[in-house]
Amino acid sequence: MDDGKPTGPQAKWWSRPTTGRPGRAEPEESRSPGEDTPPAPPGDAAPPGAGQEPQASHRPRPSGAPLHEPDAYSTPPYGGPGPWAPAPPVQRPTPAHGTPVPPQAVAPSPQHPSPVPPPTGVQPQPAPVQPQPQQHPTAVQQQPAPVPAQWGQYDPWAAPGQPLTQLGPRAGTEPGRRKKRRGGAFAGVLLLTLVASGIGGGVGAYIERNGGLTTVELPQASRTTTDRAPESVAGIAASALPSVVTLHVSGTAESGTGTGFVLDDRGHILTNNHVVAPAGSTGDITVTFSSGETATAELVGKDSGYDLAVVKVRGVSGLKPLPLGNSDNVQVGDPVVAIGAPFDLSNTVTSGIISAKQRPITAGGEKGDGSDISYVDALQTDAPINPGNSGGPLVDTQAHVIGINSAIRAADSGKGPERGGQSGSIGLGFAIPINQGKRVAEELINTGRATHPVIGVTLDMKFTGDGAKVGTKGADDGPAVTKDGPAAKAGIKSGDVITAVQGQRVHSGEELIVKIRAHRPGDRLELRLTRGGEELTITLTLGSSSGT
Repeated sequence: MDDGKPTGPQAKWWSRPTTGRPGRAEPEESRSPGEDTPPAPPGDAAPPGAGQEPQASHRPRPSGAPLHEPDAYSTPPYGGPGPWAPAPPVQRPTPAHGTPVPPQAVAPSPQHPSPVPPPTGVQPQPAPVQPQPQQHPTAVQQQPAPVPAQWGQYDPWAAPGQPLTQLGPRAGTEPGRRKKRRGGAFAGVLLLTLVASGIGGGVGAYIERNGGLTTVELPQASRTTTDRAPESVAGIAASALPSVVTLHVSGTAESGTGTGFVLDDRGHILTNNHVVAPAGSTGDITVTFSSGETATAELVGKDSGYDLAVVKVRGVSGLKPLPLGNSDNVQVGDPVVAIGAPFDLSNTVTSGIISAKQRPITAGGEKGDGSDISYVDALQTDAPINPGNSGGPLVDTQAHVIGINSAIRAADSGKGPERGGQSGSIGLGFAIPINQGKRVAEELINTGRATHPVIGVTLDMKFTGDGAKVGTKGADDGPAVTKDGPAAKAGIKSGDVITAVQGQRVHSGEELIVKIRAHRPGDRLELRLTRGGEELTITLTLGSSSGT
């Protein structure tokens, strides 16, 4: 039934503030829905009496008087304050559809004022409401729904899943049972972790010890017994090694190590004189074969001028002599193999080539009187030779001996080849030609001494010119040319300079001795010499002298 009052929510307009006395606002029932004129300020309206309708006052606003204190800062965001500046609307969160809200105290609102009464004698002053934009006359402005006080503590940015109003456990849940379930689950997880750790540790230990879960077998070529070619280094070494021995020599003052090789089945072994020299006449010489068998050896003979010596072992059977080659057939560039015990490393095999032939070298000279100097018309090789290789064989591709390794050129010495030096190989090794070694070895075995070919002159070793000069005086102030010797018979005189032997150039006295000793006593040689600026060619027969 229509009783003349508007239904539904109505828009409320509050009086604007004035400077007059505060009073009561006009009741909302005194205006009609279509009335736009706002009621007069409370300070200008007289309180209505009983049965008297309040009248709206249209008192004009005083001019020139500001309604608010001026704002010196023009505070944003709503611009400078004025008499009609609206207040910002109050927005509160609205509960989502279906969210249960417990019945609690309701927050104060314009429709639901606080239940707490104001102090006695004080009339509550309603807060000014900002004017709403003008709407259609028939539009009805909705009032906001009452907001519970619980929403005053609502945080829209809180973690999702947290209950808004549920403070205790959900219905039907039992905290004690949940704790028991959680404890059981934790114990199960812990037990499972321990079991998995034990299994993993066992598997890891097995893999570490055995290299994997399966056996690993790497591919490998099958073992064969195929023989190497006889001319290969391996074939040469296999053929020559059983005939090579290592010598350990000890004397009263010194000791040393060297190499030798078997000459015959009677136990004769050829080596260098400087290898057995430390033993002297009372020292010990021990021979070790490639098989590891050892035997005591005794000195048969030695010669310092050729740096060769022969020792003999007794009580040893099954000896394999090393065949001898011919050093006159050797050509520069031929492959060779050196076998020995460098630095006491027995059965060491190295290979190289013949670097040069007829290389005149001298070695020794430690005594100072020249009695221990050896003169060798050597074969030069780049096969590595080191201290301990001395006396060992230098063999060709047929495993035949073509030289006796005797000297090396040391890197720390510029004086010439060194015997038994401590410097390593620099690719300059020298070997006594086996043709010379064979003759000396035979003489040492047969007579215990070796003979040297001579021409019967004394040379001036201080001569610095090209060639070998015959001196003016001989030993013990005797003549430089031996009376009735080979040189005297050929017509050589004191002061002559010999420049060639058998067509080979001679540059010094040492070279002349080397060239002479490369031959046997009784050999006929052709010599070229100069006398008073004139060149002469003579022929002589070599004499013989006993070596030491």
